[in-house]
Amino acid sequence: MEEIIIYCDGACSGNPGPGGFGCITKRGDKEEELSGGELLTTNNRMELLSAITSLEMIPRRSKITIVSDSQYLIKGMTEWISGWQMKGWINSKKEPVKNKDLWLKLINLSKKHSIKWEWVRGHEGHKENERCDYLAREYIKKFKIQNLKFKI
Repeated sequence: MEEIIIYCDGACSGNPGPGGFGCITKRGDKEEELSGGELLTTNNRMELLSAITSLEMIPRRSKITIVSDSQYLIKGMTEWISGWQMKGWINSKKEPVKNKDLWLKLINLSKKHSIKWEWVRGHEGHKENERCDYLAREYIKKFKIQNLKFKI
């Protein structure tokens, strides 16, 4: 089974607001960067979308380590998800779980692989995490530039 490391991060300018995500996928000595975003979104949606987009790019079963500074993503997949499912997608505050559509997509994609979820502290000099954050923020800038063009 191929071993892959995915680094991912999301960002948002306003919450909600324009958002971006950045991902780095490492397969042996090969490295691929990917970014994207949405015009009106939240930081948490971008964190989830970064992992989803990366996993969608891996066609066959692999051993994957996903590295993120998002406790929402990491704890969601390692601690909270089973409780949410058992309680009919209701969280500890007795409210519907936000971003259920993305959680369901992430669950389905995760079933195809053997995944280890790893948290790193953000903005602490972790090379790949910093690069993913940069990619996410650069994508947000694209939205802002396009918005300025339309207002002229």
